[in-house]
Amino acid sequence: MIFLHPQFLWLLPIIFLLFYFILTQKEQQAHFFSEAVLKKLYVSGNSLSIKARNVLFLAMMVLVVFALSGPAIEGAKVNVEAKSADIMIALDISDSMLAEDVYPNRLALAKQKILNLLEQSPQERIGVMAFAKNAYLVSPLSFDHASVAFLVKQLNTDSITEKGTDFKQLLFSAANLLQKNEKKNLLILSDGGDASDFSEVIAYAKDKRIKVFVLGIGKNKGVPIVDVRHGGYVKYNGNIILTRLNENIATLALQSGGSYIEAVVSNDDVDAMLQEMHAKTERKTLKEEQIVQYIPLFYYPLGLAMVLFIIATSSMSKRQEVSVPPVVLLTVLLLATTLPTYAGILDFKRLDEAKRSYEAKEYAKSYQLYEEYAKQTDDAEAYYNAANALYKEGKYEQAQKMYQKVTGTEMTLRHNALHNLGNSYAKEGTPQALKKAIESYEKALKLRDDVQTRENLERVKEALKKMQQANQQNQQQNDHESQNRQKSHKADQNNSKQAPKSQQHDAHQEERSEQRSETTKQHEEQSPQERDAQASQKSNNEDSNNSKVRQAAKATATQNDKIMSRLEEEKWLKELNKNRTGHLYQLQKLENSDETYNDKPW
Repeated sequence: MIFLHPQFLWLLPIIFLLFYFILTQKEQQAHFFSEAVLKKLYVSGNSLSIKARNVLFLAMMVLVVFALSGPAIEGAKVNVEAKSADIMIALDISDSMLAEDVYPNRLALAKQKILNLLEQSPQERIGVMAFAKNAYLVSPLSFDHASVAFLVKQLNTDSITEKGTDFKQLLFSAANLLQKNEKKNLLILSDGGDASDFSEVIAYAKDKRIKVFVLGIGKNKGVPIVDVRHGGYVKYNGNIILTRLNENIATLALQSGGSYIEAVVSNDDVDAMLQEMHAKTERKTLKEEQIVQYIPLFYYPLGLAMVLFIIATSSMSKRQEVSVPPVVLLTVLLLATTLPTYAGILDFKRLDEAKRSYEAKEYAKSYQLYEEYAKQTDDAEAYYNAANALYKEGKYEQAQKMYQKVTGTEMTLRHNALHNLGNSYAKEGTPQALKKAIESYEKALKLRDDVQTRENLERVKEALKKMQQANQQNQQQNDHESQNRQKSHKADQNNSKQAPKSQQHDAHQEERSEQRSETTKQHEEQSPQERDAQASQKSNNEDSNNSKVRQAAKATATQNDKIMSRLEEEKWLKELNKNRTGHLYQLQKLENSDETYNDKPW
């Protein structure tokens, strides 16, 4: 037998010393009476003496110390291996990932998928990269998933000043980071870029033994890309760019030995991807250790100590009458009245009645029962059910107050309460209520991404937009009518002056007619040679003016644009990337990489 925690045995000398002084100390009455007198004064009974009771306490303490020291018997030896399939995750941070065909956009959804994967893979070493034209290291391979998740949440891509998406550069950087691994696993979260042929990238992946898994982010329907730097949408050759999920990237995943899955709202895609990766990857043994199994024996001394404690504390004389002081009873009663009231044993009947009333559409009765129970127990679910009953009655303002009382750690219940709170605001239909509904839906989506919540959010946004447009049109129409009334009023005031003005207008018409007649007459009196010379001079003057305008426009454009040369642009991009804030570290570039400058702006 061995002791797993022998340090507790050092308590035994202290315990023996303490009880030695207790057992050898004389009782107080022994100082005043002799031993013979005390024998006559003592009344014999069937209870234990003080010394006997102290001995039992001593034995009990010794047994407790033995139990704490962990007595055990050595059993069989077992080999334990720590295995992990090292996974490098690559997050696409190109501008196309800002498209909003998924909520709130592709980049935010991809980051959330990474966080879910980290949470569901506690035994795997996981690293994170970011990539666009170049590749950046966010976190190396690590078991510290909390730190990796923190870095992913804080990932800031606003300072990236480059264009395009280069998957070959990504695989080159991943191969360098995983060079100690014989077989390399790379999970890419991307919309696939715009390449139609991945044959070169596939050949490189096979050569470097990289197994690529792809989680496609986005929809097949084309959507514009938000231009976060200049506002509006990204344009190419003057046209707004529409980006969609490039399913051609599936060939990279499948032909390299991996899997391709399109992202969905729920976590089903992450679960499916983990199953695929566990099935198609080999887990490497990181550490192997031989562990001895022990058979614990602590419960034997602990159980014996409990028996001794019962004997030592229940050995009072049968002739003694044990009573509880009235003060103690009064204190217990006072505490019982001040303690909070919790659910009673018959509350299930009341809740069942409230539920049946709700199903029978007796919403007033259901609300009353749920509210009473909620006030007594402060139960979040009872507040939620009471609010639902009020919502069914059409009492939206009261329902909103009840929904706001739903608190706690239950994420699903809080999400549903915020969702229904948004519905109650939307039912009111006022612009202010619609804004509050949007806030409630957005809070609900932060707790859980739900399809119905997103649809309701989009509908309310559209309704608010139409309402604002209608109000704006009504305001413009009112302004227009007001202007017409003012013009009509002015016209009425000037009726007396309109006749002279009309005569004056006719005089001007006659004068202009005479001028045109004079010009025509002079033109007719000119010879053909004179007319040709005059037309030639006019044409030369126009050409001269056009030339001056073109020169001025060219000078203005040169002054405003100040287009950088290729070397200057490359220099400034390097400086900007060098001074970039955040925790993105640019990795080594692929040799002979394609340094073209006609990349598309996404």
